[in-house]
Amino acid sequence: MANVLYIKVNPKSDEQSRSSMLANHFLEEYKQHHPEDTIDKLDLYKADIPFLDVDVFSAWGKFAAHEELTETEMIKALRMDELTSQFLEADKLVFATPFWNLSYPPMLKAYIDTICIAGKTFHYTENGPVGLVPEKPLLLIEARGGIYSEGPAAAMENSYRYFKTIMGFMGLKNFTSVIAEGLDIDPNQTEAILEEARQKLTEIASDF
Repeated sequence: MANVLYIKVNPKSDEQSRSSMLANHFLEEYKQHHPEDTIDKLDLYKADIPFLDVDVFSAWGKFAAHEELTETEMIKALRMDELTSQFLEADKLVFATPFWNLSYPPMLKAYIDTICIAGKTFHYTENGPVGLVPEKPLLLIEARGGIYSEGPAAAMENSYRYFKTIMGFMGLKNFTSVIAEGLDIDPNQTEAILEEARQKLTEIASDF
């Protein structure tokens, strides 16, 4: 039995978020093929995700100096540990996110900052950084209003490239992505684009 961690990155309801709708389709298909597995959902806009702020940096400094933390510092540090452990302990990972302002919503960056911790998900060596996250299946589901994978706007794509780089930095180098783009260009084509994405997700679900 495997544990799937589903990370939702959208404040909208599932009915209003196209990335969430695609993720739900994938998870339903996945459950048909893996009924014994469990699925945990982490909604980044409802969960307590610490930002890298003065309290967090102060806590890290005090840990190194073996000094006592304030209550606020301790709460944030423990929450970061909890989220990092959840990420590490998951057997499979599913991210569903929209493409906003040429990148990802801010809560995804905050979450990545929370789990990208030296000594836990990566460490430095004389040959450079090395990821510590065990290799595991990872699926990225992304919805975009425009087209950024090719053409004149490709140079402005700052989502997938960043995600691939930072996940590889932590040790997750091989992952699958389904990116539904061009959703807002022609309303007459939106459903066809979503259906193509759903079909891809259906195919992935059986072997994920």
